[in-house]
Amino acid sequence: MTLEAIKEAITELPETERTSLASWLNARDAEAWDRQIEADFSEGGAGMALLEQWDAEIRSGESVSLDEFLATRQTPRRS
Repeated sequence: MTLEAIKEAITELPETERTSLASWLNARDAEAWDRQIEADFSEGGAGMALLEQWDAEIRSGESVSLDEFLATRQTPRRS
């Protein structure tokens, strides 16, 4: 079955079935995202180098606290 045939079949589904299909696809995407994040931030993952860099900055005192960072990013509200 081609992608175009699948798209056409989806357009012919009743709304409740399209909604169910969309929910199912979203759940699959969320699961894939979770697996990717877990892989990236486990031993040897692509994100570990970034975490190690951040840890080194914190240990060396090169970083600022979250509160301090956010305070520099906030703009005063006008009344």
